[in-house]
Amino acid sequence: MVRGPQRHLKRLNAPKSWMLQKLGGKWAPRPSTGPHKLEECIPLIVLLRNRLKYALTRKEAQTIVMQRLVKVDGKFRTDMNFPAGFQDVVSIERTNEHFRILYDTKGRFAIHRITPEEAKYKLCRVKKVELGAKGIPYAVTHDGRTVRYPDPDVASSDTLQVDIETGKVKHFIKFEAGALAMVTGGRNIGRVGTITKREKHPGSYDIVHMKDSRGQTWATRAGNVFV
Repeated sequence: MVRGPQRHLKRLNAPKSWMLQKLGGKWAPRPSTGPHKLEECIPLIVLLRNRLKYALTRKEAQTIVMQRLVKVDGKFRTDMNFPAGFQDVVSIERTNEHFRILYDTKGRFAIHRITPEEAKYKLCRVKKVELGAKGIPYAVTHDGRTVRYPDPDVASSDTLQVDIETGKVKHFIKFEAGALAMVTGGRNIGRVGTITKREKHPGSYDIVHMKDSRGQTWATRAGNVFV
């Protein structure tokens, strides 16, 4: 018999990037299905209660989001389990605060405070570029967006600067040597550096070599690099 989707998450099985206390209870909030994977997101309740300390309990966090006080990427979200992920912009208009979700060098989510000007755009990594029905080209980004008629020069792994209010692409950055990038997975997660070269391995993973401002070098898979 088909059991259907899981609705629970034990606290010990929750992603370490949420930094939940081991002895803080038996259960953890399970993120709703959304634009980010479970391992690559943080639910709004963890953001409000455990990180920003705007709520003390689950009930208080629920009350905050149900009053339509929290925006993710310009849209009010009333689900306290809504998954916010890398590069998402979380806005709380009543306190006039804006945050961008990034990684620190230990792979934990860092809630980075930004200005209202910075909160008007976000960066999206292109996962694939394909032709749809009637030959219409479209690009799919890491946060589940579909951008129709992208620039012909846009390819997989490039980064788009998307205007949050209109959803239009304002600018794009090529995935190439010399570009500044951040690592979003693997052992070097959270490190920022310049791409020095890209090794292609057909049938396996492409390897990207990077160098930071202190001259330290490292290599990681191309899929872990966000330009």
